[in-house]
Amino acid sequence: MENSLAVSKNRIIVKNSILDLFAVAFIYLVPTVSHLFSYPLYIFDPMRMMVVLALTHSTKRNTFLLALSLPVVSFLISAHPVFIKALLMTGELTINVFFFYLLQEKFSRPFLSVFASIIIAKIFYYLGKVILVNFSLLQMDVVSTSLLLQLLMALIFSSYVFLIARSRTEKN
Repeated sequence: MENSLAVSKNRIIVKNSILDLFAVAFIYLVPTVSHLFSYPLYIFDPMRMMVVLALTHSTKRNTFLLALSLPVVSFLISAHPVFIKALLMTGELTINVFFFYLLQEKFSRPFLSVFASIIIAKIFYYLGKVILVNFSLLQMDVVSTSLLLQLLMALIFSSYVFLIARSRTEKN
């Protein structure tokens, strides 16, 4: 029994490590590929994409770790986004993860939990961004990615989590 627990724990560690390495590599490559194709891939919310993958395929602890680290790692690797925006994004992703787990625990509705947690996190993000822009700590538009596209991405991410949760339920 003890051996199977150790094997199970090692599997989780390996799975989390692979996901983390993939997430960091993916985030590292987004600015490079964006410049290569002259298309701003950040509009598809790649950091949230990695966090959503962690929500569905990793542990709660690892998901929080990715939410807390991806924007800062991106800044350290590519100087994008600017540091203060990286901190704001860290807060947004962490709030997203926190509210996902809170809502999922209360309602057990994956689609609703992801969608609502993204919207709540976006509200906090934009409130913070308005404050930072108004105090001239960020020199950029408050909304740089279409709100419609952000809504579409939230629906796509929510649908993904729903489909994964449903397939797991059908297997059991």
